[in-house]
Amino acid sequence: MASNRNGKVPILAIKKGDSLKTIYAKARRAFTAADLQKYTEIEEGIPLEQILAELKASDAKPEKKRKPKSKKMAKPHGSAG
Repeated sequence: MASNRNGKVPILAIKKGDSLKTIYAKARRAFTAADLQKYTEIEEGIPLEQILAELKASDAKPEKKRKPKSKKMAKPHGSAG
């Protein structure tokens, strides 16, 4: 059904008067299982133990306490001075 494209970008032949429905149909037909596999390959991730160790280490650090922002009194719009 589909040939190996060797990583090339597929060209979708669309005529000038094609409707959006027709364009989507052509795109669905052109999308192959090989295309789908490129997006579903599982990459090696970070081990869960490493993530948990980092979370525990960051949880053990004392956090800096922020000073609350002071509320400045705004002058009424109608007053002068």
